[in-house]
Amino acid sequence: MTTRYPKAGKGGKWTIRELQSIPTDWHGDTLSDGEGLSGEVRVAKSGKTTARFKYAFRWQNKVAWFQCGTWPTVDLAEIRSNRDAARDKVKAGVNPSTDKAAAKIEAQAEREAVIAQKAAADAERKTVRDLYNVWIVDGVARKDGNKELKRLFNKDVLPELGSIELRKLVDTHILALLRKVAARTNGRLTVVIYRGVTQMLLWAEQRKPWRGLLVDGNPAKLIDVENLLPDDYEEERDRVLSVAEIRELADIFTRMREDYEAAPAGAKYEAVRPLKPESELAIWICLGTLCRIGELLMAEWSHVDLEARTWFIPRANVKGQRKQKQDLMVYLSDFSCRQFTRLKELTGKSRWLFPGRNAAGKDLHVCLNSVSKQIGDRQIRFKNRKQLSCRRHDNTLVLADGAKGEWTPHDLRRTGATMMQSLRIPLEIIDHCQNHVIKGAKTRRHYFHWSYKEEKREAWTALGNRLDAILTGGAEVIPLTRSR
Repeated sequence: MTTRYPKAGKGGKWTIRELQSIPTDWHGDTLSDGEGLSGEVRVAKSGKTTARFKYAFRWQNKVAWFQCGTWPTVDLAEIRSNRDAARDKVKAGVNPSTDKAAAKIEAQAEREAVIAQKAAADAERKTVRDLYNVWIVDGVARKDGNKELKRLFNKDVLPELGSIELRKLVDTHILALLRKVAARTNGRLTVVIYRGVTQMLLWAEQRKPWRGLLVDGNPAKLIDVENLLPDDYEEERDRVLSVAEIRELADIFTRMREDYEAAPAGAKYEAVRPLKPESELAIWICLGTLCRIGELLMAEWSHVDLEARTWFIPRANVKGQRKQKQDLMVYLSDFSCRQFTRLKELTGKSRWLFPGRNAAGKDLHVCLNSVSKQIGDRQIRFKNRKQLSCRRHDNTLVLADGAKGEWTPHDLRRTGATMMQSLRIPLEIIDHCQNHVIKGAKTRRHYFHWSYKEEKREAWTALGNRLDAILTGGAEVIPLTRSR
């Protein structure tokens, strides 16, 4: 490679115009600018010419180089100024290249410190909503995919607490939320929201960066939710339908159907519509089998064998924790078998006993809350709410003039179990019919696997016969009371 000098000759300095006139065939040549400064010519594929300048100096008896900049990215005057500064450092006994590297490291450290400081400041300002967004994905896994939990938080919790910085969250914030909920709803919703917020904060206590933001501890632990509940609130419902109420319910269904069918063709739109036949059958099946409403609404026709008079409830459809769930084979009584047969006539062409209507065309069962909503919408005297769009708003399913309060699908399960007890069926058999995981020594659960098939079949048959007697007027009206 050739060393080239400016027009001023050896020891002279290159001008801007001269640099701009460098031909492309000088690629790789060296430009001498005097006083230890030289540049290497480079030609890009595009034909653009540049010169990378460096300063030569002696360090520890060896020639060393200090990069001063590439022209034209760096101005020529600045390149020479960088050379002068490097020369001064050499005179002062400082290696300019090492000093430049150290300056870069210091600058990088300063930048990282600023970034870390900003990250720490951002973490300090994380809100309850920020915590919720992480917790709802990584911290909780409900069977419904957290659908109901998301609905509750988006409706009640986040509008009140979402914008509060977590480090500033105190018990009075949560109390204000719970009082507002308690003022417009029943105690149950207050408890559910309290438990949801508490679960989220307990999760946060164990994890960074959230635990560092709970500077005064978990504020939910300072709240006694019992003080916010009405005196008559019961954590566990004990509602049991009496024989008279069961008869009344059947009479209501019959009367509603007859009144609707008797309405003139032009007046049916304004007439009170009866409960959907599928929902009516669901009520009787729940009562006759002791099943949970959700287990029934998720059932598939492949699970039902009407000839064998059985209904298989797979473990996946059973409510409960993963380790406390088990399959159940229900042996259908005459009463229950009739309900399934009628339902088969209505939905037998579907995969599901209770097929849903889905706008996307997916083959799904109905919403697990659908029957509960239909029953609740027809007992509005017990609801503290305004009329909802496209929902019933009456008291057509209120029993005994409301003397015993609202009834729900789960109360039917309790009613059927109480009926079995009144028929002197052993409690252990009733537990097996309800698919309860029997608590006790692990040794018993591990070794005793008798299915109680015949005992359960007899229990369900006795219950079905009792219901048939009630609904045909062959049973005395004897109040059912739940054992204590």
